[in-house]
Amino acid sequence: MGNGMTGSVVVITGATSGIGKVAAERLAGMGARLVVVARDRARGAATLDGLRSINGSVEHTIHYADLSRLAEMKRVAAEIAAAEPRIDVLINNAGALFGSRHVTEDGLELTFATNHLSYFVISLGLLDRLRASAPSRVIGTSSGAHRAATLDFDDLQSTRAYQGSIGSALRYGGPGFKVYALSKLCNILFTRELARRLEGTGVTVNCFHPGFVDTRFGDQSGGFISFGIRAAKGFAISPEKGAETLVYLASSPEVANVTGEYFYKCRPATPSRQAQDDRAARRLWQETEKLVH
Repeated sequence: MGNGMTGSVVVITGATSGIGKVAAERLAGMGARLVVVARDRARGAATLDGLRSINGSVEHTIHYADLSRLAEMKRVAAEIAAAEPRIDVLINNAGALFGSRHVTEDGLELTFATNHLSYFVISLGLLDRLRASAPSRVIGTSSGAHRAATLDFDDLQSTRAYQGSIGSALRYGGPGFKVYALSKLCNILFTRELARRLEGTGVTVNCFHPGFVDTRFGDQSGGFISFGIRAAKGFAISPEKGAETLVYLASSPEVANVTGEYFYKCRPATPSRQAQDDRAARRLWQETEKLVH
């Protein structure tokens, strides 16, 4: 693929703000054509205008979907697969964090649905295109927050996590943070298992920790968690800095044959012990398949 991305098609979720927006703009500047998945139409239109002003020689496109809903995940993946004969890079970057427990229309906990299931459903929905376009890449935005997670297969929907004491809530930034951490652990385990399943196909799968970035992320979480995130943003890095590893994984020839890894600051890093558990990765895949039918 080289450092020039001319002729490459990049599908990205969560590209209307933060590191996703920066990465999309940088990749467009390198010649890629962007296929953006967004929820908010106003921000989506603004993002598309920005990409066209950076590189108007290709036809960037946008699809709208609420990535917390299974039907929407499946619909948008099918739409993109039908519209795009080739996909060189898939970037699963959409993510959210909530201060209290919400359940989606599918009966799923909202953070888990948005941050883990959307990665799974969209990746599998576009897999035929990625295989046909190999060498191609799948990249997931994880987080160092995964280290605070405990994977409990009896409670993937976090019915118990929001019932912790005030002391543990303060220690972990609130129960919402623990649930977010779980979703980010799932991202790494999904990366490992998908990489294993795609070995030898020419499709690589990696994820990364962007660092603590000053973005809109967490502003709408509500309660203690929004307050804590806003207070901590004085120590955060810029979205431009946070996007560097994402752009590197999408474009650099150095990682063309690297797969199944977790990156930080453009280097492979060692995630938590639980994030390296291949049996857990396989089981998570099986449980996720059941949830998404």
